[in-house]
Amino acid sequence: MKVLYILLVSFFVVLTSSCNDGGKRDKSLVPNSVGNINALQIITPNDLWNGVVGEAIRNNFAAPTDGLPQDEPLFSMNQMPPEAFTGFARSNRLFLYVVLSEEDKVTIATDEYAKPQAGAIIKATSEEKLVELINKNAAQIIEKFHNSEIKERQRRTAISLMKTDSLKKAMGVSMQIPSAYRIAKATDSFFWMRKDLKDGTTNILVYEVPLNMITNDSTAVGDIIKIRDSIGSRLLPVEDDGQFITEDAYAPYLFTTKIDGKFAYETKGTWEVKDDWMGGPFVNYAVRDEKNNRYLILEGFTYAPAVSKRDLQFELESILNSAKIE
Repeated sequence: MKVLYILLVSFFVVLTSSCNDGGKRDKSLVPNSVGNINALQIITPNDLWNGVVGEAIRNNFAAPTDGLPQDEPLFSMNQMPPEAFTGFARSNRLFLYVVLSEEDKVTIATDEYAKPQAGAIIKATSEEKLVELINKNAAQIIEKFHNSEIKERQRRTAISLMKTDSLKKAMGVSMQIPSAYRIAKATDSFFWMRKDLKDGTTNILVYEVPLNMITNDSTAVGDIIKIRDSIGSRLLPVEDDGQFITEDAYAPYLFTTKIDGKFAYETKGTWEVKDDWMGGPFVNYAVRDEKNNRYLILEGFTYAPAVSKRDLQFELESILNSAKIE
């Protein structure tokens, strides 16, 4: 009994010290987070969810994902009222907490109730102010959520990796690629890796072009399309001599980003096989590698006509963002 009493006292001391350290909780003690990739828990009262506040949340966080052939939301959302946000319900990896309050405030939270976890808390004195704060801060919050989910997707990938020694030797780049992928084609200047799905494939391309192939921002998207259409037409086998090209019915989205600390153009759009019904989404990174006097092209594309493609493309994006360039 004496030993049990000592253990209970020790546990109480640890618990109170972690919860009362200047009013701050010890976040190292929070439980592991749960949830599917890109699953967002919305915490807001039902009356707000069914009104203009909920509409603002859906317009921003369920907006169509860039570069997909069909509309798919940025996040798969589930709403609950604040009184239900207790216990295990707080373990979701992404959360957005929106309530009326006596102050107007937006807080970005990291590992608040679980780990890893990304969250945002939006409080305001009126519904109109809530809508204003949601619209004003949505881009920053979405970026936070997106980066958090990329890291989570990479963590899951790292559990079982494909060996990429030949890619590193030939192209001077390494990536964390799931072991489910296989090399479909490899030369000294072109790698094609693919994963078989139940109905289709996901694919990764790696190749390089001279720096002068992409001249400046104003012509970048056109240059990138010309490059990928040339490579696709020559090096990707398609039945009946078809051509693997960028679909010209929809203009690709162009962004700038960084891969392994290097400037990169990020292009998202859809591909097609000319004069055929095959098609799907792609994400392309043209990484400016001045040390090696080249643009290193990293691309992921999906062919899966019968299923949603958001999370398939997200996995590809996470793989390409893991690139390390020598």
